[in-house]
Amino acid sequence: MLADLTWPEAGERAAAGAILAVAVGATEQHGPHLPLSTDTDVAAALCARLAAARSDVVIGPAIPYGASGEHAGFPGTLSIGHVALELLVVELVRSATDTFDRILLVNWHGGNVEPLRRAKDLLRAESRDVRVYLPHFDGDLHAGRSETALQLALAPERVRGDRAAAGDPRSLAELLPSLRVSGVRAVSANGVLGDPAGATAVEGAALLDHLGAALLDRTRRWWPENSLERTDNESVVRNRR
Repeated sequence: MLADLTWPEAGERAAAGAILAVAVGATEQHGPHLPLSTDTDVAAALCARLAAARSDVVIGPAIPYGASGEHAGFPGTLSIGHVALELLVVELVRSATDTFDRILLVNWHGGNVEPLRRAKDLLRAESRDVRVYLPHFDGDLHAGRSETALQLALAPERVRGDRAAAGDPRSLAELLPSLRVSGVRAVSANGVLGDPAGATAVEGAALLDHLGAALLDRTRRWWPENSLERTDNESVVRNRR
């Protein structure tokens, strides 16, 4: 954990070619049964799994706020919007590359995708070696069975199982027009897009294993272990501010 290191220790890890991995999450409603930190929790867990599998990974403090405007109207949701998130990521990575050559952003919130992509494109145009990982899996959209299972695997005491209830079960393609105009509240009174029924910790652990393995595989493609060579054969030059 970067926050646990002193500055000389951080410098030693960076000099050895460490990857700085940062979880990008959100503080937003996840139905009446899951904590507001769910997106951040999952992204942080994936960073932890990567660090356990690769000795060259240092975990930076997670970003707990994202672009969550679609969840407005539910108490507890804290959104900084697209523009602020993009700027935050750009300035954070610019600062991080004063120390670390390789930066990995691990995202779990769908609303963050476009700001992260824009930030990545700008940063890579500045010759900074930053990558954004966007997990893919088959499951419901938000606070349904998949995320409930993940939280049961991570912290079962934080799941209010007696409050879990189904929300709108339609696909993203069906929901997107309404979500863009009116947000989640307009299609799901309880904030759930899916159905948490049947979720188990065993299912969540299996999904975490799948997601963790996929993240490890992708980072090995980007940055082979025990090597500073770039898989895309680019010459990446640190551009300090």
